[in-house]
Amino acid sequence: MLVISIQSQVVHGHVGNSAAAYAMQAEGVNVAAVPTTLLSNHPRYPSLHGRVLETELVADLLKGVEERGLVDEAAVLVTGYLGSPGNAAVIADFVERALTRNAELVYLCDPVIGDDGRVYVADGILDVVRHRLLPAARLTTPNQFELELLSGLAIADTQGLRAACAALAGTDRIDDVVATGCTLSDTAEGQVETILCADGQVSRFATPRLPIRPYGTGDLLTGLIAAHLAKGEAIEAAVRLAVDTIFAVLVRTQDAGTAEMRLVPLPIPTRKA
Repeated sequence: MLVISIQSQVVHGHVGNSAAAYAMQAEGVNVAAVPTTLLSNHPRYPSLHGRVLETELVADLLKGVEERGLVDEAAVLVTGYLGSPGNAAVIADFVERALTRNAELVYLCDPVIGDDGRVYVADGILDVVRHRLLPAARLTTPNQFELELLSGLAIADTQGLRAACAALAGTDRIDDVVATGCTLSDTAEGQVETILCADGQVSRFATPRLPIRPYGTGDLLTGLIAAHLAKGEAIEAAVRLAVDTIFAVLVRTQDAGTAEMRLVPLPIPTRKA
């Protein structure tokens, strides 16, 4: 069981591969983690060091992934924060080659482009996500703002969510959409939802909205879904298990009073019948 995970890396904190790689390994899945950035911490802190990695370096690392035969071994390929338009382009090239080389590979695109009404990636990245990565993906995990932006549709209720997911699923390969951080008109007060649109059905996973917002929860959720898919779980079970783990991590983080997620040891949820 192998997941290739292409996203950011930080020294301190848990975002990108610094959240997802450990979680996948704790679930018993091997990870080929390819960084797109190497930063001291995420940008919420008052200082930030490091940089987005050069496109030539990212391309070189991906070449090594191919030369070691990891594309043939992998069950799931994940992309997250891309860092620069140049990186986005070479990663899209890699995704296309990988899917041609391994027809069984599940490509999970986490379109890390913004939140809370704001796009926070460099100009040019959104175009690559919209026109190259999403059409290649079998599964995508946007937050509610990203789903609205990518679909061009406002989401207020389940009908709007279905329409937005259908707009994305109209691309060539996407089968399923997992919308994260959702608050719809009928979401219970004090709750937040992760909503799966798959095979024309909607599955909703609600948890209490805690008064904390550590960075990296979306990266962790995507990594956990990828791990469960690599282990052979069906998509609905994979999402349920991932949501349960995330909530347990957030409760522990709140109890500890820390700004960063308390990942270690990773809570392993009980499988439900």
